[in-house]
Amino acid sequence: MGKKRKRDVELVIISDVHLGTYGCRAEELLRYLKTIRPKKLILNGDIIDMWQFSKRYWPKSHMQVIKHITGLLAKNTKIIYLTGNHDEMLRKFSGFRLGAFQIDDKVVLKLNGKSAWVFHGDVFDVTMQYSKWIAKLGAMGYDILVLINTVVNWCLTKLGREKISLSKRVKNSVKSAVKFINDFENTAAGIAIQNGYQYVVCGHIHHPEIKVVKTEKGEVTYLNSGDWVENLTALEYNNGRWSIYRYMDDKMAHVLSLPKHYSYKLDNEEIFRDLVNEFLTIKK
Repeated sequence: MGKKRKRDVELVIISDVHLGTYGCRAEELLRYLKTIRPKKLILNGDIIDMWQFSKRYWPKSHMQVIKHITGLLAKNTKIIYLTGNHDEMLRKFSGFRLGAFQIDDKVVLKLNGKSAWVFHGDVFDVTMQYSKWIAKLGAMGYDILVLINTVVNWCLTKLGREKISLSKRVKNSVKSAVKFINDFENTAAGIAIQNGYQYVVCGHIHHPEIKVVKTEKGEVTYLNSGDWVENLTALEYNNGRWSIYRYMDDKMAHVLSLPKHYSYKLDNEEIFRDLVNEFLTIKK
């Protein structure tokens, strides 16, 4: 069977990958990345989960995500890493530039004459501002829930039943969570309108979305890239149009095989060596 042609995409935005956690769906992300050839890639926060990073859990597939992304630099892909709350340690490097790679907290893009304001979004999270320890505790609970969900889905698959998402059910059943999502979207949209942006692009809340928000002061298109824990989504911009990529609907990515060793865990020395090697070999 011949080698399949990759899709050319002008702009790809992914967020909330949470590498280094049990909930991260690194292999699925790798399959997606191997089917596209992006001109520009924005990593919109929470890519490496430094809150919960553990040397005891770092499968080779997580390292391969980093390797693939850094490898894109040698293929003329511009990469912008925007910091989030789980990788906030990188905010001290905001403004860093190395060839086609940069680290920032936010960025404004010009797309066909329109302005897109892109940032992670944790700045609008009250919990992050005043009770960070609660947010970190919640993140641990979320990761545990995802781990339990994996076991539950394994059992359901063996019984011939459809998989479920416990975290989605919890979110959808709690009115305060739904209100938080709505408040988040409206706040981001309102500020974008005041500043004259046509698009506002966020991550953080793990809720993929594209919608037009209208207020008495104007309107803006609000977009959210979702996550690679439960939704497995990304934003793509091509030929003047935005779309939400959904891995679950991508038959081409599903059949893409990955080496079996990608599921192996790396030891501490291998993790350090691979990370150092990747960042030292970034080409200008």
